[in-house]
Amino acid sequence: MIRARYRRIILFFARMLISLAVWELILPRIGFRRAARRTRPQRLRRSAKAYRTLAVQMGGVLIKVGQFLSSRVDILPPEFTDELKGLQDEVPPAPFDEIRRLAEIEYGAPLEQVFTRFEKQPLAAASLGQVHRAYLPDALTDQTADRSSVDLDRRSLDGYNVVVKILRPNIEQLIETDLAALRTVGAWLHRYQPIRRRANVPALLEEFTRVLYEEIDYLAEGRNAETFAANFKNYPGVRVPRVIWTRTTRRALTLENVLAIKITDYETITSAGICRSEVASRLLNTYLKQIFEDGFFHADPHPGNLFVRPLSPHPTEENKKGVAWELTFVDFGMVGRVPDNLREGLRELLIGVGTRDAHRVVQAYQKMDLLLPNADLALIERAGARVFERYWGKNMTELTSVSYQEMKDLAEEFRELIYQLPFQVPQNIVFLGRCVGILSGMCTGLDPQFNLWDHLAPFARKLITEEARAGWETWLAEAEKLARTFLLLPLKIDATLNKIERGEVSVQMPEVSQQVQRLERTLSNVTISVIFSAFLLSGVDLLLAGKELMGGVLLGAAGVSLLSLIIRSRNRS
Repeated sequence: MIRARYRRIILFFARMLISLAVWELILPRIGFRRAARRTRPQRLRRSAKAYRTLAVQMGGVLIKVGQFLSSRVDILPPEFTDELKGLQDEVPPAPFDEIRRLAEIEYGAPLEQVFTRFEKQPLAAASLGQVHRAYLPDALTDQTADRSSVDLDRRSLDGYNVVVKILRPNIEQLIETDLAALRTVGAWLHRYQPIRRRANVPALLEEFTRVLYEEIDYLAEGRNAETFAANFKNYPGVRVPRVIWTRTTRRALTLENVLAIKITDYETITSAGICRSEVASRLLNTYLKQIFEDGFFHADPHPGNLFVRPLSPHPTEENKKGVAWELTFVDFGMVGRVPDNLREGLRELLIGVGTRDAHRVVQAYQKMDLLLPNADLALIERAGARVFERYWGKNMTELTSVSYQEMKDLAEEFRELIYQLPFQVPQNIVFLGRCVGILSGMCTGLDPQFNLWDHLAPFARKLITEEARAGWETWLAEAEKLARTFLLLPLKIDATLNKIERGEVSVQMPEVSQQVQRLERTLSNVTISVIFSAFLLSGVDLLLAGKELMGGVLLGAAGVSLLSLIIRSRNRS
């Protein structure tokens, strides 16, 4: 572990968390809510800028965290995401002499003997490794694939065009230090009860550690790329680079060069005659397939790993299928696998959202273990139905422009649910959630009018159709449940009537509860006002009677009562 690096990371997060606690938890409770709200954009921008500076200087895991945050335009404010977007491109490259030394150790020979040409300037520098263009004339002779499947446009006078991905120097030591610092910060967060009851932060960090060490094993990444390519073999419009296994080791990976237009280079995509909304649509559809059909997904879809490649004008197999461009995936170091039980819950969730069935959505939450044991299922279902009623069918621009007052009204209607927040973060879903969050932001960037519902509904109908074809066992099981319900219905009715007779039935009415809470606050304020008036009048009477000491004490008590009333009023606003 690098002690100086560890201390620097720890001190940075300590300052950030203290500042967050003071401005967001302490000051609003003592009457400075409006000041905290007014200064929030500037504070977020300063925090993001400080983090970006630290990440660029130190690299390692901090870059990956910043890249993830920069893609969450769907939930994070623009002051934060805009400041971190540069992290996608400003990772400084390692010196070429160190890269040459590492590559020659891995290949056991000078670079000139392995490649006909190896470019010193990297094509891309990432947090864990960097990519260099190279040329390999014998790449076609040692592959089992048919030569006709190779893109001949990738050949040149120097040979077959490939990219070589090499780990950064001392990356294992940097990762060890960064993870130790993150574990310390995670332990701090885990002590905060609202966080602890919803997520096991140390367990999530251990899962992140496992995935991170898999990401620096390039043999595993090569196998992931081949699995992904096999899953999309018959899916036109998706491209995956071929792995050159004879030039691949655990720390050096050689791939077919498939780099093209970066997916966030909106102007170039448009100038190439490619519709950005179609790119967003294909991107989402590929992930729906990965998650719900394959159970194996590319878990790091940040802009540096996705490209749009216009196809050559001469006839190709893809052109014959009417595909004018390809969506290209690279970097398969971070992949996710969806176990059968989780996939079943996700399918249930998608069908529920696609059909606007709030009850089915709640059932999906339960299957995925997203709800705390004491969750009010009826309240969650009612809130889901209201969300569908208000927002189903709106595109991303409409959703992000929903008025503050409308959101406040919805929060007020379900304030009990928001206060309880009966959700938790299961360990096996965190990377899927991260992937979906990044994907949402990328689709919105490609097409501000992107309508998620238009894509979810057809896919949900497809899943429902597949369920209907599952066989008679499914229908028999449903019929058995229905018959059991009808048989038990008379007993349930009798039990309910007995409870009513004994006076054991209570009716829950959230609207009435809210009105009662408002009445209680009003009565409390009236009580404080009466106390203030009593102290004030008594103090004035005592002062006029010449009893300055007692009069002063009562006037001081009146001042304290008035201050308490002012603070309560400001907190409600």
